Formats: sequence, structure tokens, C-alpha cells
Amino acid sequence: MPPNPPARRQPNRRWLWVVLLLLALAGLAFWLIPGSGKQAGKDHKSQPAPVAVAPAVRKDIPVYLNGLGTVQAYNTVTVRSQVDGQLIEVAFREGQDVHKGDLLAKIDPRVFQAQLEQALGTKAKDQALLENARRDLTRYVNLGNSISAQTVDTQRATVHQLEATVQADQGAVDNARTQLSYTAIASPIDGRTGIRQVDVGNIVHSADANGVVVITQLQPISVLFSLPQQNLQAINRQTAAQGKLKVAALDADNRTPLDEGVLELVDNQIDQATGTIKLKATFPNAQRMLWPGGFANVRMLLTVENQALTVPTAAVQRGPQGPYVFLLQPDQTVKMQPVSVGISEGEDSVIEKGLSDGDQVVTDGMAKLQDGSKVTLADEAQKEPKEESGKEKPHKHGGKAAQ
Repeated sequence: MPPNPPARRQPNRRWLWVVLLLLALAGLAFWLIPGSGKQAGKDHKSQPAPVAVAPAVRKDIPVYLNGLGTVQAYNTVTVRSQVDGQLIEVAFREGQDVHKGDLLAKIDPRVFQAQLEQALGTKAKDQALLENARRDLTRYVNLGNSISAQTVDTQRATVHQLEATVQADQGAVDNARTQLSYTAIASPIDGRTGIRQVDVGNIVHSADANGVVVITQLQPISVLFSLPQQNLQAINRQTAAQGKLKVAALDADNRTPLDEGVLELVDNQIDQATGTIKLKATFPNAQRMLWPGGFANVRMLLTVENQALTVPTAAVQRGPQGPYVFLLQPDQTVKMQPVSVGISEGEDSVIEKGLSDGDQVVTDGMAKLQDGSKVTLADEAQKEPKEESGKEKPHKHGGKAAQ
């Protein structure tokens, strides 16, 4: 006869009850032990949130207009030969600083020297003829009635004719001397030379497009930039009140200053395609931090808001109803305070409405805050663990810790 199946299942049921009892005891312990389970969640939820606060204070806030500019040489000159001839000397180095009047190159002067000497010779010949004609006229006049009036008039006309000829000869001499001077090519401005466009031995012409070299004036230097047309009235108003506005050129990171200059020009028309107005600022460029063709961030000081009410920009939050701050209350809770924000400069934002002098606003720890949340200042929250660690701890056998 087969064994009874229920008799075999009895040990398994006993072990099942033992496991269930152990799980129940573990759950009860998890619930009762401080800092675990729901009890820990409730304790954590009731803890005040640590925050950092800062007061609303009044200070002078500069108002800037920012733009992106292109650096331009103050003057750029393509140096060309004014006469045709063979280039016999280059007197500059590429990239050299030159001054106005410095010799840059020479053209073969022999042809122009010969033309000058020819003009001088022609003038000397005509000058001799003029002097002789004047002497003849003097003699004719002194003869009185012994010579006809027609002869005297003819001689006087000859003198005038030769005087005009000598004057024309002087013009030819001046022209030849000028052409000869053009064989020495000099720098027309102070600046820096670029890449040489022609080598010694080549024939150069006054009509050459590339010329001999390009010179750019680096000190001072200009930056051309654009701003929205909406700023035009404020710029004109402040320019009339202050004169030339201060402009700073900044590096690509918009933090490193390159140079400080002034606004020199507001263009006379608005670009209809972009709705912007072009402006030009001039910088001394003493350290040559600005270079033609490069880009620079431009910051123009428009005005200064004196004693504006400000808070750290980090305190300003954005919500569906607009900007707000967490305002610290006397009972160590926070209130979501709507504010009207003006300009922001650096780490400060101007508050036009919603706060008063000295109001404490939360600047850090806002992630879990809501209207009415209890908070503790971060400095005080850091002191509490230190105070706890400074208390005397009981000895594990019940006595005091060893002194």
C-alpha cells in the first residue's frame, strides 16, 4: 500500500512558517530602527533645507552695449611707383615698422636725370635769349625818335614772348625734377609693411594693381561693429551728454581686455537688411593686441545706474508667472516673491520692483524649495555637526570617556 502523501508535506509547511516569522521580525526591526524606511523618510522630510542667502543692496551698475567687431587698420596704403622704370633697390624688410618719409624702394633714375638736364639746358638757352632781347629793347628805347615806334613795339613783344618761353621752361624743369624724385619711393604713413609684391630687377608701372607693398597703420587702430537700431537713440543721447563714449575691446572669451578706446563714429544710415547701425571705435593699440582683419568683442559703456537695488543673479529664478526670488522670512521659512528684473551685469541683477533694501534672498540650495519651506542657513547647518562632534561620548561600558 503506497505511503500517505500528506505525511511527507508536513516538514515543508513547518519551514515555511519559520521563514514568514523571520521576515515579519525583520520588517518590524526595519520600521523601528531610527533612520530607516518610512520613519527615516519622514525625519528627512521634516529637516529644514540648508540654503545660502545674500542681502539686496544698492550699488552703481554700469550699463553696457555689447557687439562683435572687425579690426581695421587706421590707414591702409598700397605703395605704387608713380613712374615707369626698373626697380633697382628694395630698402625695407617685410613686416618692418616704417615712418612717414622712410625710403622703401628705388627706380632707375638715369632716364629722369637726363630729362631734367635737358629741361635745364633749354631753360638756360631761352633765358640767354631773353636777356639779349631785353638789352636790345633798352637800346631802342634810349634812341628815342631815331628809331621807329614799330621797331620798339616789336622788340617789346619779343621780350614778352621770351619771358613766357622761360616760364614754360621752368615748368618743364619742375616736372622733370618731380619725375626724378618719384624714382625714390617713400612711405606715405607710419605703419608696418606687408609682403613685398615685386622683386628687384622687375619693370614697374604706375598702373600696377598690386604696387610694391601694402602698409597698414596699427597705432591707433579701429574696430568696426554693429548694434541693433533700437540702441541708436540712447547712443545719441549719451554722446550728446558725455562726449565720446568709452569702448573696451575684449578677447574671444569676452573676459580678457585687449584695449580701451572711444567711440569715434556712428554711421549716417541704418542697414535695412539687418536692422543694425554701424559704429567705429578707435584704440591706441599700444601693446598691439588688436590686428587688422581680426575679430574682437566690443563692450561700450552707455551709462551708469546710480544706487540701483541689486541681488546676486543666481538668486533670480524663472517661473510660469515670471521671475521670482525665494525671500527669507523671520520664521526661517521662504516665500516665493515675484520681482521685476532690470539689467544684469556680471554677478548682479537690478531689481526694479518686488524687494527692499536689506531683504535676504536665497542664492544657493533652491532645488527642493517651495513657498513656505523651512530652511536653515548653510553656515548654521555646518556648525551643528561640529557641535555634536565636540560633545563627550559615553564609554562603551557606561563610564565617561577617558580624560
